Amino acid sequence: MREAMRAPLLAADDEQALARRWRDDHDDEALHELTGAYMRMVIAMAGRFRRYGLPMSDLVQEGAVGLMQAAERFDPDRGVRFSTYSAWWVRAAMQDYVLRNWSIVRTGTTTAGKALFFNLRRLRARLGDLEGRLSPEACTSIATELGLDTADVEAMAGRMAAGDRSLNAPVSGDADEDWQGLLADDRAGPEEEAGTTIDDERRSQLVAGALATLSERERGVVIARRLVDEPQTLEQLGAEMGISKERVRQIEQAALNRMRTYISKRVGDPAAAGLIG
Repeated sequence: MREAMRAPLLAADDEQALARRWRDDHDDEALHELTGAYMRMVIAMAGRFRRYGLPMSDLVQEGAVGLMQAAERFDPDRGVRFSTYSAWWVRAAMQDYVLRNWSIVRTGTTTAGKALFFNLRRLRARLGDLEGRLSPEACTSIATELGLDTADVEAMAGRMAAGDRSLNAPVSGDADEDWQGLLADDRAGPEEEAGTTIDDERRSQLVAGALATLSERERGVVIARRLVDEPQTLEQLGAEMGISKERVRQIEQAALNRMRTYISKRVGDPAAAGLIG
């Protein structure tokens, strides 16, 4: 870092010349000189991200990656200083690193969430509301300034105020139970899963038996209208079969009535069995 801070600054013409040598000739020496001159910017920016509790060396490395990405994409013919162009890439690389490593739980996955994460502390400081729970007035003011819902601001404030907690940590100092043991399992139990599987198999068998009682044309209409992910319309089927959509509707209705009769003789009401309504 000390060596980077001693690197000489570049004039605009020097930047342009080095950038062209790298772009046109892939001159590694030009690339190193160009990026080396702005490592001091990377170090200075890394210092502003240290408040998130991450190692300074890691922040500098991530910023250096962003600097290299900027050099790869920089177009010297646009008349923009490389220092201005690369600052965005360096900041973006560090922000992404902070979001990936600040917590086990990923925070700020959207553009709005990222803006809230990196601006919440600054806005709270400006409002003089840094201690404790975010006040409703401050929450409303921040949400209005960033164009977000107050619920999103409250959730982010609570998330940033609380650190990660291990699920294996004990509930209390003298308790044998840990937090993981208090998590509810929303999955179905073995008996419910077995019952669902048996019911599904029975329904499939009933529907297959009912379809077997239909003619080929009736079976094709019912399958196209009721048993596929993207059912066809009456108009589409009529065009394919060369008949009117009203005739298709009549065929479908007659086929469904026959299927209801077949199923009713075996299980009673088809609707109660979760089959044909």
